Amino acid sequence: MSRSPWTLLHAHFHQILKDRNLLPLGQRILIAVSGGQDSLCLAKLLLDLQSRWFWELAIAHCDHRWRSDSAANADFVHTLAQSWQLPYYQQTATVELTSEAAARTWRYESLAAIANQQNFNCIVTGHTASDRAETMLYNLIRGSGMDGLQALTWQRPLTDNIQLIRPLLSVSRTQTAQFCQEMEIPIWKDSTNDERQYARNRIRLDLLPYIQENLNPGVEKALSQTAEVMQSDVEYLEAEANALREQVAGLNTTDGFNRQLLRKAPLALQRRVIRQILQQALPVAPSFEHIEKLVNLITAPNRSQTDPFPGGLIACVEGDWIWLRNR
Repeated sequence: MSRSPWTLLHAHFHQILKDRNLLPLGQRILIAVSGGQDSLCLAKLLLDLQSRWFWELAIAHCDHRWRSDSAANADFVHTLAQSWQLPYYQQTATVELTSEAAARTWRYESLAAIANQQNFNCIVTGHTASDRAETMLYNLIRGSGMDGLQALTWQRPLTDNIQLIRPLLSVSRTQTAQFCQEMEIPIWKDSTNDERQYARNRIRLDLLPYIQENLNPGVEKALSQTAEVMQSDVEYLEAEANALREQVAGLNTTDGFNRQLLRKAPLALQRRVIRQILQQALPVAPSFEHIEKLVNLITAPNRSQTDPFPGGLIACVEGDWIWLRNR
């Protein structure tokens, strides 16, 4: 079905894996394959490099049942896995997934379930530099801070014992399409990628092409590089905030912190420490407004307090300390 010459993309991919130590020798790797060009490009690259890295590979497909051809899509991926002589695993949604966020959550849960059942501790996805640029723009428009703007990262824990790896983050969608064409790999066309009811599709189909034509032809690369820089910054700031939180909250409390100690820190670290504290205390992800309420209490008069946070907690000042308590 396909040929396997050594291309420039093979060489680039091989070097990225070595430089970043993403997929060590002998790793058991579960490849998430939708049938689109990015995931098929990733699967073929891994297959071609398997003899050099001694990996154990398998393919997993998640059928959201969003489209009338979703079962045929799954059969297509299954057939391709068979032609490559790779084990194939599938999860099919049993409940209606009503949003992109719900589908994404179900997909990762399904992949983790397969990985647990089949003893894989690594899942790889075909996210590219193009996805990274789109995600960064999407989060910027929604008002995200630096953590959101760093967009997709090369790897993150999916569960306590499973890593999610994205080895194509330095490869564009144009490159994956060219690779699949060169390798003569058939691609499954996902019609939902052209539906403008989804915000990410409008960014990909309308916003980015407009920017490329009128402002910066290299916008995808520029945004992806910016996200890469931000990732390093976020990792450093989070480490500093973790250390500072241990100082200001002490070892014996999770519902209060010393505001005088926190007051000495830069505002960027104050906000990160407070966000970490609120992430543990609140039933929802803390918003900018929630964080600023506590920032304002750092210099507020004694006995000052906030209005209730989600879940009913209030924050109040008692001397050098700020406490989170139920009303």
